[in-house]
Amino acid sequence: MIKKFYILLFCILCSLGLRASSLLVYMDEEQKNHLKAYGIAYWTISKQVEVDWLLNYRGGSFLIKYNKTVEDELKIRGVSYEVLADGKVISLLNEISDPSVNMEMVKLEKTPKIAVYSPKSKLPWDDAVTLVLTYAEIPYDVIYDDDIIQDKLSKYDWLHLHHEDFTGQYGRFWSSFRYANWYQEDVKNQEALAKRLGFKKVSEMKLAVARQIKEYCAGGGFLFAMCSGTDSFDIALSADGVDICAQMFDGDPADPNAQSKLDFGKTLAFQNFRLDNNPMNYEFSDIDVTQNRSLNQGNDFFTLFDFSAKWDLVPTMLTQNHDKVIKGFMGQTTAFRKSLVKPSVTVLGENKGAAEVRYLHGEIGKGQFTFYGGHDPEDYQHAVGDPPTDLNLHPNSPGYRLILNNVLFPAAKKKPQKT
Repeated sequence: MIKKFYILLFCILCSLGLRASSLLVYMDEEQKNHLKAYGIAYWTISKQVEVDWLLNYRGGSFLIKYNKTVEDELKIRGVSYEVLADGKVISLLNEISDPSVNMEMVKLEKTPKIAVYSPKSKLPWDDAVTLVLTYAEIPYDVIYDDDIIQDKLSKYDWLHLHHEDFTGQYGRFWSSFRYANWYQEDVKNQEALAKRLGFKKVSEMKLAVARQIKEYCAGGGFLFAMCSGTDSFDIALSADGVDICAQMFDGDPADPNAQSKLDFGKTLAFQNFRLDNNPMNYEFSDIDVTQNRSLNQGNDFFTLFDFSAKWDLVPTMLTQNHDKVIKGFMGQTTAFRKSLVKPSVTVLGENKGAAEVRYLHGEIGKGQFTFYGGHDPEDYQHAVGDPPTDLNLHPNSPGYRLILNNVLFPAAKKKPQKT
């Protein structure tokens, strides 16, 4: 009997030692669906279940306290994972905490409330951020100029600027699309909205919106922008009080001395840029390199920088990926001329040989912003009227992963900076 008791006790102790304590959602090349893994992390936090982001461990994996409901959801969404026993988790955490290893653990504490700044009317192009949020099953609200002017932005933790023109020049589409129904409808809607909100011009409304977005960010908000939402935002801020719109856009000529009146102290990311004064050009300034670059789809790549996970926590979070070399993709604003990026801004990814910055991050006041060049990471040269990208065909897209790093970024508990 005593012998049987000890055998039974031994079996119980073994089972306790081997019990499932955590779910590891690994994010290296073995993951079947990287994009939906972010959605799982977001959904899990919303259920008040513990999630840790393991920076630089197997591509930036997620460690989730074991929960049967979460495991079922992983299976439903087709996300790869491992079940780890206590001993394995302890070994993993010891590895990450080793001072000689470039890894770190960040606790994800809350689900950020997400807003996408986008027109309510349908335009003939899609937005990569809304595509990937929908695919990853991460909820968001669509807000636009009237919502921001009415001070509804303060309800949100994270804001994305859809493909947008904050200068009031309707995306510089006049030359190619002024007779298109969608263009004429957009102009009509924008002018009506500006008038309803008490502005004489669309450019004045867009400037007021840009100012409020800047204040939101400085007050502690997280701002993310792609394509023309990046440079047109800074251009509008720099031209505060200066007419940079040609007559076909606002009914009167631009200020011929506009360039000398720009104030680069008001911008977030760029300085010393020159406006493109030809309204027939599909370009706002020399910040963007699209019209002068020599790269093509065969050699268009950019490299993510490596940062110290234990010392440079923020840029490390934003560059988590299973691939450090990302294929390039074009947009109205494809990439940023490196010489025009402010020295206070952190470059996260660039094509060094071409002197192109593709991905950058900065701080303003209590908030932070990230700018990402290009329109769609899985559509090299997305044109007006092209169908939306089907992300079921790109579940492991490294380019789209960078967007989702930013979505989870506000959920992370930030450690005090080491000195």
